[in-house]
Amino acid sequence: MQSQQVIARQLQRVIQAIPTSDGGGVKLRRSLGQSGFTRLDPFLMLDEFSSENVDDYIAGFPNHPHRGFETVTYMLDGHMLHQDHLGNQGNLKSGGAQWMTAGRGIIHSEIPQQESGRMHGFQLWINLPAHEKMKPASYLDIQPDEIPLVHLANAGSVKVIAGMAVLEGQAVAGPIQGLTTELLFLDVHLSAGENFSQSIAEGHNAFVYPYEGKVRIGAKAGQHLLGPQSVGILSVGDFVEVSAVETPTSFLLLAAKPLLEPIVQYGPFVMNTREEIDQAIADYQNGQLI
Repeated sequence: MQSQQVIARQLQRVIQAIPTSDGGGVKLRRSLGQSGFTRLDPFLMLDEFSSENVDDYIAGFPNHPHRGFETVTYMLDGHMLHQDHLGNQGNLKSGGAQWMTAGRGIIHSEIPQQESGRMHGFQLWINLPAHEKMKPASYLDIQPDEIPLVHLANAGSVKVIAGMAVLEGQAVAGPIQGLTTELLFLDVHLSAGENFSQSIAEGHNAFVYPYEGKVRIGAKAGQHLLGPQSVGILSVGDFVEVSAVETPTSFLLLAAKPLLEPIVQYGPFVMNTREEIDQAIADYQNGQLI
């Protein structure tokens, strides 16, 4: 019996991040989510905020609502305070993450707790399936020491924020598990010239986002370069191979099971129909969102 061919994922499409602002005027770069044509089911949005200028981030994100999806904030440098209507309060510090399921509705704020220094991190929006959009809101603080860090054979390392990864021959589980979307979320650091390979579940959508340095994606026959602050959407396949080109490189690797459901978005509300959006707006205006 002939063995099944293993297929390497290639770089299929590039979405360059664009400068924008959100919240109280926080300057950031948005890649996924610039428009309805720059989503990747179930990923709705990816923002990167990075500045040493306090004026770029000090206003933070005052109270605002969400319904119908999940947000993941991953902090590389800095300190944010999260507060929401459920009474949750959490400090998001360098190396930590925050997982929030908006579900039926949540009203929260994210305010910087520093008046100088670098603020650098990411916020990712992940869609919820129709049957989970109106579930109760929930919130989880993930401390830096709760995120597994695996050192690779050379000078590289990988942090597993969500899902299960096989690294150096061992299965490593991130602190976030059991999602309908089966999310895989890795933060990978490679030394110059180092290679990294990771299997990706069949049928899952996946992308690479370099935030420091350039990477080369794909098997030798069809390699492509991907620069920083850009989403590299991957083709179908069984695994992805990424290598640092000229300098040490850091990138996010994300993959998830697509929901294949209609998306209707109005700002912070993401539902399946226009009627559900109208209801979300009415609930917010009437104080019934939560």
